[in-house]
Amino acid sequence: MNGKENKTALVTGANRGIGLAIARGLLQKGYEVIITSRSFDKATEAAKKLETLGQVIAIELDVSDDRSIDRAFETINQKIDRLDVLINNAGIYPDEGVNILTIDRELLELTLNTNTFGAIKMVQKFLPLLEQSPDARIINVSSSYGEINGLSANVPSYCLSKLALNGATIMLADALNSKGIVVNSICPGWVRTDMGGASAPRTPEQGADTAIWLATEASRKETGKFWRDRQVISY
Repeated sequence: MNGKENKTALVTGANRGIGLAIARGLLQKGYEVIITSRSFDKATEAAKKLETLGQVIAIELDVSDDRSIDRAFETINQKIDRLDVLINNAGIYPDEGVNILTIDRELLELTLNTNTFGAIKMVQKFLPLLEQSPDARIINVSSSYGEINGLSANVPSYCLSKLALNGATIMLADALNSKGIVVNSICPGWVRTDMGGASAPRTPEQGADTAIWLATEASRKETGKFWRDRQVISY
């Protein structure tokens, strides 16, 4: 991978839903795309759906496990010499039947470890490859549940994980500004996916649009911000 012209993107949790739609959109724009899933078989199955659009590589990756991140990096580092786009999309939504008064510490830890700490660790681990790009961009897929005014007592671990992810986006943008690496987070809206459910009003492609735009076209002056439908929204 990594021809002189083609840019390379890595999308976590890209075997379905918004992640798959992001991967498809980036391939259509000429990017080489690495897609990940906790299941190698599911990643491979998704890659087969996309292979007619361009060069795609399937990687097994569990963002909640540092050893899995390390293994994925070693594999990817042998295939590419730079990473232009990192999209932290992998996430879980495990709050059914609990609220802020009943949720246990283990579930809070599980969700934060996946949705927040996983994204931070991905940036840390893949920074050497991102630093090789003249136009490196990081997009964290957050949620309206991560907005201060969007927090719900009935969605405790997911809300807190996305609130913290937005905070991490601000800090990462500040820390990476001197390296010329742009970092933003997005709210994809309520999307018809396994997570969002069948009654959600938006398609995965609509949910993916802002992430693709930030990865490919948006001004590099925009960093450390939270976006929905290509517009900055408040944290």
